[in-house]
Amino acid sequence: MAGKLTFTMIKPDAVENNHIGAILQKINEAGFRIKAMKYTRLTKETAGQFYAIHSERGFFNDLVTFMSSGPIVAAILEKDNAVADFRELIGATDPTKAAPGTIRAMFAKSIDANAMHGSDSDENAEIEGNFFFSKLEQF
Repeated sequence: MAGKLTFTMIKPDAVENNHIGAILQKINEAGFRIKAMKYTRLTKETAGQFYAIHSERGFFNDLVTFMSSGPIVAAILEKDNAVADFRELIGATDPTKAAPGTIRAMFAKSIDANAMHGSDSDENAEIEGNFFFSKLEQF
């Protein structure tokens, strides 16, 4: 993915609260191009596989339960410096610490229900994108 692509998910809390359109608008206004997108729902098994890196952490079971509690929107986004720029756009994991105007400051309910997932590195963006999309779907 070499710096131009990142992966994101609009999490169940933001989907349930009808924020998909407003979040996608913020993403587009920030100069990202949507390369692939799907509306889907994770099972507990697939959520556990996606978040396996956190399997030894105390919050893992709650995270898996939350992420499988409703539909999500998964997307691959394109822009120069995609990972870093997107992390800035979504803001801090804790929405009370997120900068004004960031997605989490605007749409997250809590540190746990924080509206968005964003890849934290180019390597993870590729791994996470490939978890949800085949190479054919990525145009």
